[in-house]
Amino acid sequence: MLALRGVAKSFMRGTPNEVAALRGIDLDIGAGDFITVIGSNGAGKSSLIKAMAGLVTPDAGSIVFDGRDITRDPVHRRAGAIGRIAQDPNESTCAVMTIEENLAMAERRGTLRGLRRAVTPATRERFRAALAPVGLGLEHRLGARVGTLSGGQRQTLALLMATLSGSRLLLLDEHLAALDPKTATVVMDLTNRLVSERQLTTLMITHNLQDAIRCGNRLLMMHAGRIVFDVRGPEKAALTTAELIDKFHQASQGEFDDRALLAQ
Repeated sequence: MLALRGVAKSFMRGTPNEVAALRGIDLDIGAGDFITVIGSNGAGKSSLIKAMAGLVTPDAGSIVFDGRDITRDPVHRRAGAIGRIAQDPNESTCAVMTIEENLAMAERRGTLRGLRRAVTPATRERFRAALAPVGLGLEHRLGARVGTLSGGQRQTLALLMATLSGSRLLLLDEHLAALDPKTATVVMDLTNRLVSERQLTTLMITHNLQDAIRCGNRLLMMHAGRIVFDVRGPEKAALTTAELIDKFHQASQGEFDDRALLAQ
């Protein structure tokens, strides 16, 4: 579904503060893959996902989605097929709009919008049906402003928004990081259910090594802008957190601090 070839990106180029975020990434992602991505701070994880989403334009290399080169396509041209959820709930939802208004905007992501009403009785019923299985009662609060919701409720809403328009690729940029452990478990359970039910191809950045091992069928480890470990299937399922930490130490040649992995 997605192929990256030689993708490189540096920030503050030509200055003493230049940072190479991605260093010639080659990566093939098959339809239906659920990939967890781990790495220390500054490894290039978020830059990788942002390049896929169109938020970062590579300096070199190409990104091909379903056979079409999207390397320099703007975000709105990818939005119908690629959904992204950020760590900060404020980035993935609009606080001043209501729940139903957020869902209506998400449902029409990637399409032309006219002047007709975005929320109708029919769309409202669809939104209620989509929210009801979540179990948070949001289907009864469609008129509530999103800014009044808790962080967990907003990330739950963001998950539904990211998948509502028929997105086939879901990018999760540490979407549990700002949540307390109990809420994170609820949102992670919903994530697994939506990915399974809608057969979404998914990349999920996480600092939680247990989630990285338990979720999905493939695991990538990044360090200093490169993919240094790629494992899948039974070999991934058999990993332990201790083995992953050892892999980090090997990749970083002793520079890695365990606390960066075990922050969550």
